[in-house]
Amino acid sequence: MDKNDFILKAKELGLELDEDKLNKLEIYYNLLVTWNEKMNLTAITDKKDVYLKHFYDSLTILKVIDLNNIDTLCDIGTGAGFPGLVLKICYPHLKVTLLDSLNKRLLFLKEVIDVLKLKDVTLVHERAEEYALKNREVFDLVTARAVAPLNILLEYSLPLVKKNKYFIALKGKNEDNYFNALNILKGKEIDKKIFTLPYEESMRTIIKIEKEDITPLKYPRKYSDIKKKSL
Repeated sequence: MDKNDFILKAKELGLELDEDKLNKLEIYYNLLVTWNEKMNLTAITDKKDVYLKHFYDSLTILKVIDLNNIDTLCDIGTGAGFPGLVLKICYPHLKVTLLDSLNKRLLFLKEVIDVLKLKDVTLVHERAEEYALKNREVFDLVTARAVAPLNILLEYSLPLVKKNKYFIALKGKNEDNYFNALNILKGKEIDKKIFTLPYEESMRTIIKIEKEDITPLKYPRKYSDIKKKSL
């Protein structure tokens, strides 16, 4: 996907990319490639592949939500910033928290944030289930991209979401193992999109969950308990 294709496909998702946003994404790409030479941030470094499989893939969340109506966003297991930092660049009004358990990834993200002079971005070095214990029901939107099986991911994520707001998972293949977890954690699936990425046709699934009520206080459990017996 070259830059013109990226602009066109973003427009199809309802996003107009101006020169400022495109320049920021270009700088982001260059920093990603530079840092990737000294640490393993991504196996994908070819420019066309980054624009397709990281930048555009992050924007496919727009298939299920209008981010103009979102104020606060937390991206769990953000890695090199996908989708959270891409969404911040494209929707500057967002107050974004990028959460990851590996500090070296956050050092990279800090440089990107500093170079791009982005405001209202918080970096958190912590496991998601530990962070959720101290930050319950505080975000309009929580996102996660290919972090864990959905029944486990929901236990990390839904406690962070405000009542009547959303968790969105960006996955590869479709999953059907999460409905018991949804019931326990007080969530409801309200949208699901299954599609293929343009040009290379790999499968994608986006699942949108609305939080119907306050998540019971016993969740999330310790990581060892989640691993031992998932919901």
